[in-house]
Amino acid sequence: MRHFDLIIIGTGSGNSIVDERFADWDVALVEKGIGPNGAYGGTCLNVGCIPTKMFVHTADVAGSPASGAKLGVDLELRDVHWREIRDRIFGRIDAISAGGRRYRAEDNQNVTLYEGVARFTGIKQLTVDTAAGPETITADRVVVAAGSRPTVPEIPGLDQVDYYTSDTVMRLDELPRRMIIIGTGFVGAEFAHVFSSLGVEVTMIARSGRVLRGEDVDVSTRFTELAADRWDLRLNRKEIAVERDGELVRLHLEGPDGAEAVSAEALLIAVGRVPNTDLLDAAAGGFELTAEGKIKADATQLTSVDGVWALGDISSDYELKHVANHEMRVVQHNLLHPEEPIESDHRFVPHAVFSAPQIASVGLTEQEAVQRGVNYVTSTQDYAGIAYGWAMEDTTGFAKLLADPETGQLLGAHIIGPQAPTLLQPLIQAMHFGLDARTMARGQYWIHPGMPELIENALLNLPLK
Repeated sequence: MRHFDLIIIGTGSGNSIVDERFADWDVALVEKGIGPNGAYGGTCLNVGCIPTKMFVHTADVAGSPASGAKLGVDLELRDVHWREIRDRIFGRIDAISAGGRRYRAEDNQNVTLYEGVARFTGIKQLTVDTAAGPETITADRVVVAAGSRPTVPEIPGLDQVDYYTSDTVMRLDELPRRMIIIGTGFVGAEFAHVFSSLGVEVTMIARSGRVLRGEDVDVSTRFTELAADRWDLRLNRKEIAVERDGELVRLHLEGPDGAEAVSAEALLIAVGRVPNTDLLDAAAGGFELTAEGKIKADATQLTSVDGVWALGDISSDYELKHVANHEMRVVQHNLLHPEEPIESDHRFVPHAVFSAPQIASVGLTEQEAVQRGVNYVTSTQDYAGIAYGWAMEDTTGFAKLLADPETGQLLGAHIIGPQAPTLLQPLIQAMHFGLDARTMARGQYWIHPGMPELIENALLNLPLK
């Protein structure tokens, strides 16, 4: 049984912990592999944020001819070469993943890479099922950064048909003519945009009455209206069963008008993610878990087991790469400076949805403000009300702000429209550093005409006291 100074489980954000400051530490890295190829480097690199946004950008380009007519430009999409698109993207991704693995496995003299599913067999003790057989390792300190995986719902017959998740759908050999997407969160919305832009007929199945229902209600309502115009959107449906019908997958539903069925060549499951605590047998490691099955961690990312930290999807309420990276830096500091621990700052965590239109959000939604009894005022600015919005002929996008009526401090910001994540960033900065709406609006120049005027006008529209 080999003993280490530090064991890190997971090579996503956890991989970045070990830098030159750990040169005299004896470190073990444990990776079970991500996706169908068992790749190194975590969800974001291999099956998440990075490849999906490469597909999204391609979809944006493919969708541009559709917006040309209203500008007086006659454009035509002649063809989509799926395999070229796929291979260009994964030709870069797979090389980065392989390079990261090679660096840790061959070039880091103080790092030992274990490849295989790990499970806790005691406090700070792991057994890894490697290709050579089970191997048990222990350490003084452990970091659990083992991430999450796509949730697969219990639908009768699902185990009898071929289906895809976000881990597998990007490596399709051919584009299907039709695709059913179960799920209306950001994963479903982004893939619906990607595949429909590339010519696939998309049917989206929603259990509720809105798409992206976690967003501010005005944003979610607007996106749902636009989604219904673009895709075959089935709201308020319950999946009853799924079956193979020749070359097709047939999904049986119960909806407002009774029973119905939809068929397609491909079925994508996009209903959320589950933490990998069960694969790790976290209970055997002595961890206290949340109701959602995540490892409980305090503000310093320390778990209920002394000397064990957790970060990212396996412990965080925010399943976002930028949050995992932030928590990684906190853990890194606390490993190196245990006498001066620092805490994670989750006050203003932004997120974005790279669909069409794009969405970006930070802080309270209006429904959350109401539920919490927060005193607020709100304002909305349409893209159509600014000069650059006229240039784009955008008639559906807007920015919505919530602020404290007394102090002018921003409480929330929500944008739906072109370049929403970019436009949101100065609002995140204002919230984080305490810049009030009045000062932000009038204390600087705003380029005219530019898209940031959307934010300037939204700030000026706030009915502050």
